[in-house]
Amino acid sequence: MINHSAFAVEPWCLRETELNLDVLAQSESVFALSNGHVGWRGNLDEGEPHGLPGSYLNGVHELHPLPYAEAGYGYPESGQTLINVTDGKIIRLLVDDHPCDLRYGELTAHERVLDFRTGVLRRTAEWTTPAGRAVRFTSHRMVSLTQRAIAAVAYEVEVLNGESTVAVQSELIANEAVPHDTGDPRVAAAIDAPLESEEDFARDTRLRLVHRIRNSGQRVAVGADHIIEGPKGTSWSADSEPDVSRVTVTATLAPGKRLRLVKFVGYGWSAERSLTALQDQVHAAVAAARSTGWEGLLAEQRAYLDHFWSCADVEVDGDAQIQQAVRFALFHVLQAAARGEERAIPAKGLTGTGYDGHSFWDVESFVLPMLTYTAPQAVAPVLRWRHATLPAARDRAHQLGFAGAAFPWRTITGAECSAYWPAGTAAFHVNADIAYAVARYVNATGDEEFERGPGLELLVHTARLWRSLGHHDAEGVFHIDGVTGPDEYSAIARDNLYTNVMARRNLRVAAEMATRHPERAEELGVDEEETAAWRDAAARMAVPYNDTLGVHEQSAGFTGFQRWDFDATTAEQYPLLLHFPYFDLYRKQVVKQADLVFAMATCGDDFTAEEKARNFAYYEALTVRDSSLSACCQAVLAAETGHLRLAYDYLGEAALMDLENLEHNTRDGLHIASLAGTWMALVMGFGGLRHHHTSGEGKPGCLGFSPRLPEALTGVKFTLLIRGRALRVDIRHSGAHYTLVEGEPLTLLHHGELFTVTAGKPMRLPLPPAPVLPEPQQPRGRRPADRMGGTEPVAGEAAG
Repeated sequence: MINHSAFAVEPWCLRETELNLDVLAQSESVFALSNGHVGWRGNLDEGEPHGLPGSYLNGVHELHPLPYAEAGYGYPESGQTLINVTDGKIIRLLVDDHPCDLRYGELTAHERVLDFRTGVLRRTAEWTTPAGRAVRFTSHRMVSLTQRAIAAVAYEVEVLNGESTVAVQSELIANEAVPHDTGDPRVAAAIDAPLESEEDFARDTRLRLVHRIRNSGQRVAVGADHIIEGPKGTSWSADSEPDVSRVTVTATLAPGKRLRLVKFVGYGWSAERSLTALQDQVHAAVAAARSTGWEGLLAEQRAYLDHFWSCADVEVDGDAQIQQAVRFALFHVLQAAARGEERAIPAKGLTGTGYDGHSFWDVESFVLPMLTYTAPQAVAPVLRWRHATLPAARDRAHQLGFAGAAFPWRTITGAECSAYWPAGTAAFHVNADIAYAVARYVNATGDEEFERGPGLELLVHTARLWRSLGHHDAEGVFHIDGVTGPDEYSAIARDNLYTNVMARRNLRVAAEMATRHPERAEELGVDEEETAAWRDAAARMAVPYNDTLGVHEQSAGFTGFQRWDFDATTAEQYPLLLHFPYFDLYRKQVVKQADLVFAMATCGDDFTAEEKARNFAYYEALTVRDSSLSACCQAVLAAETGHLRLAYDYLGEAALMDLENLEHNTRDGLHIASLAGTWMALVMGFGGLRHHHTSGEGKPGCLGFSPRLPEALTGVKFTLLIRGRALRVDIRHSGAHYTLVEGEPLTLLHHGELFTVTAGKPMRLPLPPAPVLPEPQQPRGRRPADRMGGTEPVAGEAAG
């Protein structure tokens, strides 16, 4: 989509210069606004035409029965689906009784701009009615990052040729008709008009609707107020009914005269609070926003984003498209998390209903790494949400016959929502992903209160699961059987390597943290015998390895499976899961998404450089990337093993996943994890950022960097927040510059060598040459797009 002539490549915004109805749904996703609590898709102001109307509240969902051909013990009984709540962004325009519908009349100009620095979506259009009257209208839309319940629109219209009567209708509308992409009629029935009216209100310029969700029982209240400016004679009225509340403003406009309306919309929801309490909540939120005023909201938004960009911006020299894409990515990841406040981050954020609005392991493994080092204030609330769901996870573990907690594969509330148990129940690695996110956050921030509280409790209960789930064999080796790792084309495996090495880290960190906080550990029932058992299991953890091939196995016996016949697989048969049975996928050597490769990124100290190179080459030839999560992982390891041109190509795929609609489902919302993966590819890939468990000289673990640049880029610059200090890293082909903005000195690693950087004394260190290795091969037709063009690298040629 971004390659269409209507889209321009600019460093700080996404600009569309003409309206293309064929990609309307995709554009609604990329132009979406959110703050992690409220989300508005980038629908046209007038409501129609649309691809997928969408207004979302984080955590607001409907329940529906899960489909099973046969009943089975432990199957989740109920699914959860994010729903479209009351839409507050609609502002309809009528010119001399002609409704503004851009499918009729003549649209002579249309531009939308999503500004990453101001957090505002600007729209300008010139339209001629079927009767020949020309008008220009503009809108500025925002979802506030400072007032979490508030979204607002400033809308202005003028007539360009002659005098006309103009009517503007500002609405709150519930139960909009939405297309159903699910093949399950029970799900469609559950989300078809799920809002049951409890109140509708309209008076003067104020509106309010309150609804209760039919099955989940949650209550949603939405209120609005307006500031109206127009020529003499401008009038307005308000009316409401159960699913619609509106203010209609009418004015006679001569050329040069304008009608302007500012709309403040406030949202509130609760599963427990009363109707009156929610009425008061949205009334107060809207009153506060109106008191701040439109210009005040803009100033707050700009100040918030100025601070964010000062900490989070990644500057890319040499590729303008990647520069735009990484800022697009950073902006949308921030929007998904900024004001979530102890709610999950859905896989699509609040940009669409893809994946039913569920949160997966993507959050802890892809989104939180970026946020930990750029916006750490958004990380603790997500982990506190996981902690709040701990009772459900402990119940699930008990139901499955295990100790500790078993966190869900996909969820909104904390209950497992996956009806396919091999990919859901068996994906126990979610526990280790959460534990790793806790350790990463504590190491990066030094948040001791969180560490002693929710952090330690999460680590203890995740560690208890591993000790219960796994077992020692006759030789004392610790095995974890019957699990599904990140690669969804392999399931119910023995000793999935990713699961095992991540579980090992989980067990070790839990034991270390319990030892640091003995009183708190005692409260949780942890004693020395239990921590000794954790350490023993970690020390004896099975790590599958094929001595003949000289590579690690994704799971025990994996390298003995028959290889998938890639030469007989056509481009039209990808993704494979839509054209082949899982039975066949599970018993072949074929990888949907980087699994063992990702393990080498998360637990890099567990592998030698030679092992990483051999493993990467072996699994590169098996990985088909039928998942949006894969490209960024492959970029990280391609860069580490010296395949810089390949890493650059994978960076492009991760960065443009939604802007180019590579997975053909951007219409359902953005891929938040792949967007965060753009940061991973640049900072962990070309920057070589890793957290090392030890420094290599018997000292505590520290951050390390192994920067390298591909030939196509002349520089990459980024900032990391580390324990209240800002570290700026500027990578050039001539060397890496490390600058500590302020604070106590930092000890870091540069390509394995310890150094200390002090505030006011930047360090410049040289970049060693990349190793010269044979170029790895991909399955036929699955090599990423070549961003540099020209001849592809050949075996034995150093990429980049």
